[in-house]
Parts: sequence; C-alpha cells; structure tokens
Amino acid sequence: MDPADFGKSVDQEIDDFNRERARIRELIGRIGGVRYSRIDSLVNLGFIVLVVGLFFLEITLHPFPTTVSIEIGVFLVSMKIVWMIHANQRYNHFVFWVLNSIEFRLNANARSLDELSKTVALLRDGGEKPLDTQ
Repeated sequence: MDPADFGKSVDQEIDDFNRERARIRELIGRIGGVRYSRIDSLVNLGFIVLVVGLFFLEITLHPFPTTVSIEIGVFLVSMKIVWMIHANQRYNHFVFWVLNSIEFRLNANARSLDELSKTVALLRDGGEKPLDTQ
C-alpha cells in the first residue's frame, strides 16, 4: 500500500467518524434529549395536578360517588404507568440500537484485523500479497 493512499484512507475514516458522531448526537437529542424531558415533566405535572386536585375536590365537595372517584384515581394511575412503560421502551430501543452499532463496528474491525494478520503473515513468509483478500 502506498503511503499516500494510507493518508487518504485515514482522512476518509476520520471524516466518516465525525459524520457518524454528529448523527448520533442528533439522535440522542431527539430520543432522550431536553425536549423529551420537558414533555415528560409536563405529563408528570399534569398527572399530579389531576390526582391531587380530584382528591381535594372529593374530600371537600363530594361531587362524585365514592366508587366513581376511586375508579377515576385508578384510571389516572394506570395511565401514568402506561406512560412510564412507553418511556422505558423508547430508552430500551435506543440502548439496543447503540449496542447493535457497537457490535457491527467490532465485527468490521475484527474482519480488518484478520485481513491484516493474513497479509503480515504472507509478507513475513516472503510471499506476495494476494490479489483477493476476501
């Protein structure tokens, strides 16, 4: 391999790495960034206001029968649990994506290392580099 070609491939690898890093930063911002935490905070605040407000409304004015108030409370808590499960699934999907990307990169590096090891072994034995390394 010509040293000039090596420099070009390293520069290309660095550019590819920087593009991928920028793409990952954008995805992290969309999936679990500040915007999502604001939405999550608003939903949490909404649930708290509803549950506490209905609790004090029921204690002071008794606008609903007791069983209806309990059913409303159970419904609101159930909806909060569904919201938490949804947020957890988004996080797990992101973690899976990151781990899958790491595995893909490790496999590519392992293949490159195997090819380099074969080429070094051939050169050490005095042979020529094979035309097709695949």
